[in-house]
Amino acid sequence: MAERSTAAVDVADNSGDEPLTAKADAATTDGTATQDTEGPEDASSNDADGGRDSAESVPASPDLHSGHKLARRYRLEECVTRLDGFSSWRAVDEKLRRAVGVHLLPADHPRARSVLAAARSSALLGDPRFVQVLDAVEEDDLVYVVHEWLPDATELTALLAAGPFEAHDAYQLVSQISQAMAAAHREGLAHLRLTPGAVLRSSTGQYRIRGLAVNAALRGITADQPLRTDTEAIGALLYAALTRRWPYESDAYGLSGLPKDLGLIPPDQVRAGVHRGLSELAMRALANDGATASRQEQPCTTPDELAKAVAAMPRILPPEPAFTAPPEYQRTTYQQGTYGRPSVRPTSATQPVITAPPPPLQSRTGKALKWAVSALLIAALGLGSWQLAETVLNRDNDSGEPAPTQTADDGADDNNAAEPSKPVTIVGAQDYDPLGSDGAEKPASIKNVYDGDTSSYWNTDGYFSADFGRLKEGVGVVLDLGKVQQVGNVEVSFLGGSTSVELRTTESSSVPQMPDGFTKVVKGSGTKVSLKPDKPVQARYVLVWLTKLPMSDDGNYRGKVSDIKITS
Repeated sequence: MAERSTAAVDVADNSGDEPLTAKADAATTDGTATQDTEGPEDASSNDADGGRDSAESVPASPDLHSGHKLARRYRLEECVTRLDGFSSWRAVDEKLRRAVGVHLLPADHPRARSVLAAARSSALLGDPRFVQVLDAVEEDDLVYVVHEWLPDATELTALLAAGPFEAHDAYQLVSQISQAMAAAHREGLAHLRLTPGAVLRSSTGQYRIRGLAVNAALRGITADQPLRTDTEAIGALLYAALTRRWPYESDAYGLSGLPKDLGLIPPDQVRAGVHRGLSELAMRALANDGATASRQEQPCTTPDELAKAVAAMPRILPPEPAFTAPPEYQRTTYQQGTYGRPSVRPTSATQPVITAPPPPLQSRTGKALKWAVSALLIAALGLGSWQLAETVLNRDNDSGEPAPTQTADDGADDNNAAEPSKPVTIVGAQDYDPLGSDGAEKPASIKNVYDGDTSSYWNTDGYFSADFGRLKEGVGVVLDLGKVQQVGNVEVSFLGGSTSVELRTTESSSVPQMPDGFTKVVKGSGTKVSLKPDKPVQARYVLVWLTKLPMSDDGNYRGKVSDIKITS
C-alpha cells in the first residue's frame, strides 16, 4: 500500500472547509461575510497550509461597503470573503459594463507587496486556461487586484456534489489542468492553492483555473517544492473526481475523507467501475513511491510529467449517446383498406369471418379520385393545344419588321443609368479593441488586410470560445478612407473557417472610442463575405467588426482576415 505524501497534506488536506452553500448562507444583509467565511474564490485551510506564518500581525480588512467605487470605475457589489485582513468582492466594471472580481487589502498589510507581485506576474502569463488578472493597483492606502468573473462557469466543488465523474470527464479534467499548470511552471508561476474551489468548468466543457499565485500570496502560503505541491493537488482533484471522496482522512469541500487507519488506497478499491489507468495515474501523483496494486510506476513529481503520463495513456472516448428506437410505424385506416367501412368482428373465436378488401380504386373514394384525375388530364391537354396554336399564329403574322420602341425624354438615360462601382482606396488601417484590457489586438500585422496579398493576414488573439471567451463583444479593423466617400460594398476574406462579421461606418473625422459610436450597416458570416448595404452609405471610417470566431489549429478560437476590398 502506498504511503501518503506529507507535502500533499500540507496543501490539500483542508479539513473543516465548509461547502459553498454553507458559506453563501453566512453572508450578512449588506453583502459582507463573517471573518471565517470563504467565498467561491478560495477555500481557506486551517493550519495545514505549508509555509504560512500564523503568528504574523495582520491588520483588519478595509471597512468598505456595497456601492463603494475604486478608481471611479469598479463598483463593489457583494463581499464574498473577509479573512486574514483582506476581503474579496464581486464588483462591476462600469467602463466595460461587465462583472469582475476584486481582492482588497490595506497597503500596510504584511502581504500586500507579495500580492501585488503575484498578481502582476500572473497577468503577464496571458494563458486563456487561467482566470485572467485585469488590474493590480496600490491607491489611497489600499491594494486591490481585479480579475475576471465567469458567471456561466461551474465550480468543481458543485460538480463533485452531483456525483463521481465518468471516465472521459475525469480524463479531460486531469489532462487540461496538468497541461495548464505545466505551462504556468515553465514561466516560474505556482498555484499552491489548487483546490476544487479554484477549478471552473465552462459550458463548453473547458476547465479554467483561478487564483494562480494570487490565492497563495493572499494567505502567505509558500512551499519548498512548488512543482511537487501542485502535482499532488492535481492528483487529489483526480482522485475526488473518480471516487467522490477526498483522499485524506479529514472531510473537505463537501466530500467525505477516507476511513481512518486505512491509508491511501487506489481509487478503484474505493469505488467499483473506476477506470484502471486513471486510478493508477492518481496514485502516481499522490503517492511518494508511486506504488499501485498492479505494477510499479515512477511517481509524477511535476505537472509536466503528469501531463506526459496522461498523453501516453490510450485516449478515453466519450460514452456513446443512448439510442432510443422510434415507435413502430402505424398504418392509417385508409392504407389498411378499412376507411369508410365498419370493421368486421369474428363470429367465433375459432373461425373468424374475414372480408377481403375491394380491388384498388373500386370504392367510392377511389372512383371519385379516378374521375378527378381524368378531368385534370383533359384540361391540361386542352391548355397545351391552345398555347401551341397561338405560337404558330404569331409566327405566321410576324412580318420581320422591328417593333416600335418608346423613345425616352431627352436626358432620361443619363439620369437613370447606374454608375459603375469603383474601387475605393484605403489610406490606412488600425486594430480596434476598445473592450479589451490592453486596448490592442495584434497591431503589427494590420497592414496585411489591404495589401492585396491573400496569403498574408491579420489575426486576433486566441480565445477560449467563439464568443471571445465572453470577455468582450468583439474586435475589429478600422479602415481609413482619407475623406468621406460613398461605400457600396465591402468584401472581406477570412482564413481558418467561417467567421461572423458586421460592417459599421461613421462620417466623423476621428475614430469613435467605442463600437456604439459607429452605425451598424449590415452583417454576414462565412470565409468570403460580401457586406453590401441596402443603399450606398457615406463614410470616412469603416469598421469591420468580428463577432464570432472559428476554432484554429492550436485549439483556441482565432479570427484571420486576409484581404478587404471596398467599392463605391
